[in-house]
Amino acid sequence: MARKKNRMSQEVNAGSMADIAFLLLIFFLVTTTIASDKGILNILPPKIDPNQPPPEIDKNERNIFNILINANDDLLVEGDYRSDSDGLDEDVKAFVLNFAKPDEETLPLYNSLPASLKALAAQDPTSSDNPKEAVVSIKTNRGTSYEKYLEVFDLVKKAYFDIYAARVNLTTDEYRALTGKDDAEKNLQDRGKEGIPMAISIAEPDKIGS
Repeated sequence: MARKKNRMSQEVNAGSMADIAFLLLIFFLVTTTIASDKGILNILPPKIDPNQPPPEIDKNERNIFNILINANDDLLVEGDYRSDSDGLDEDVKAFVLNFAKPDEETLPLYNSLPASLKALAAQDPTSSDNPKEAVVSIKTNRGTSYEKYLEVFDLVKKAYFDIYAARVNLTTDEYRALTGKDDAEKNLQDRGKEGIPMAISIAEPDKIGS
């Protein structure tokens, strides 16, 4: 009988081990930072009905700013070769604000611009007619690196944000930080964008080597 009691007293009571394990799991879930992948925040166009032909878009070539990126991450900007993207944002701004053919609707827009933006209106007849007609087209190759694509895409967006910020007397970083959660910030966002849509076209990539 004594030997049986000794054997029973040596057993470990594991009844609370499950509770301890559960508490440790909760602790690690609360204190651990879980990394999340970040993508590009873009509003995608609605899905096209495969039974209907795509709509025809009549757009003059001078109103399209073409950026091609090959498999070696080299750029062809408006037909000119570039080994890097330096100055691309300034070229996009000059294209958008060219005002080659301002009409009754866009002339007041030009007159509302600050002097720093008016100075970019070269009125080159071979470039965009006005900001509402201007489209920036980015076309990649299936061998283009994701880093180069993001670099170019961000520079194009920066060009637009530079314009929007200058219209409301903010820096580009200050304008991009606006959330629009209150009326004052929403008003600044709308005033910056008014009449100048961010028209960026992402074309279907070419095959590798083309």
